[in-house]
Amino acid sequence: MIDPVIGSVTTGVYAVPTDAPEADGTLAWDSTTMVVVEVRAGDTAGLGWTYGSPACAAAIDDKLADVVLGRSPLDVPGTWEAMVRAVRNDGRPGAIGYALSAVDVALWDLKARLLELPLHRLLGAVHADVPVYGSGGFTTYDDARMTEQLDQWASGLSIPRVKIKIGESWGGAATRDVARMRRAREIVGDDVELYVDANGGYSRKQAIRVMNEAADLDVRWFEEPVSSDDLAGLREVRDAVRADVTAGEYGYDLVYFQRMCEAGAVDCLQVDVSRCGGITEWQRAAAVAAAHGLQVSGHCAPHLHAHVAAATPNLRHLEWFHDHTRIESLFFDGVLNPAGGKIRPHPDAWGHGLTFRRADADKYRT
Repeated sequence: MIDPVIGSVTTGVYAVPTDAPEADGTLAWDSTTMVVVEVRAGDTAGLGWTYGSPACAAAIDDKLADVVLGRSPLDVPGTWEAMVRAVRNDGRPGAIGYALSAVDVALWDLKARLLELPLHRLLGAVHADVPVYGSGGFTTYDDARMTEQLDQWASGLSIPRVKIKIGESWGGAATRDVARMRRAREIVGDDVELYVDANGGYSRKQAIRVMNEAADLDVRWFEEPVSSDDLAGLREVRDAVRADVTAGEYGYDLVYFQRMCEAGAVDCLQVDVSRCGGITEWQRAAAVAAAHGLQVSGHCAPHLHAHVAAATPNLRHLEWFHDHTRIESLFFDGVLNPAGGKIRPHPDAWGHGLTFRRADADKYRT
């Protein structure tokens, strides 16, 4: 019998050093922080997480836990709505949105486990397989490191899509950006789709010039060529280049995604389950994108996205991001295999199918 109420909400914060110096066009980092939340009803626990500041854990402990406790584990949308209302004066963007997202994922995982269902079956599966693209190629990598990483994805795992970072030093190294793009094309060959991500580092005209210079490389995906807040700029770049322009990873609520779609700013809408408000908001954002004739792509944290992606009709793919896949492999049993450029949620494992290896994670606990 399903326990009628949620009895506990607990959090943990874990900081994992990178395996090499990492940077993109506008930021450098040497560690990644994961905030984990467990929501328990009776003897069953649901697991969620996000990648963000330790303040996310404080938001869960101080604000969201009291909202969740005592509620039915089956009524996830109702609990989500109660959390959104509770943080009205705290602001949805930033750490609050990350915290909300982690709890929502844990609630969906808990419900699926209580009902003894894989999460994608609970949500309603559409796809048996979920396409992924290899993502890394940091601006701090030398040629040897980038070659090793891209070759592992393209040749070792047969992933037919790879992405590197450009826009180095806020667009101050455009010549090196183009040279690295050319090198990436040499490494993966002509049969692998090449993606690039400027993380908002370019100005509008600079982004267009860089893509024109690289026109012979057949770049298919140009992520955040300018700031994702510059919707007119995204539209200007989108109208001028052959590559699909994409953004949306910083979306925190439905209105954000609606504005981006209405502005004609992107060819594919990015959504991040760990930021946008969890699985509940992902599904609504995907519906908004579908209403504008757009597909959606999951940003980072592929094991958070796998099941809801499999239940999304207008899905394009997920990002197999180096930092997050590394951490998720360190912390969880049941991780998925991207060989062939796709992942398949476990058909028989309940919930999202992952088991937290607490002893391994505790080495990184802060």
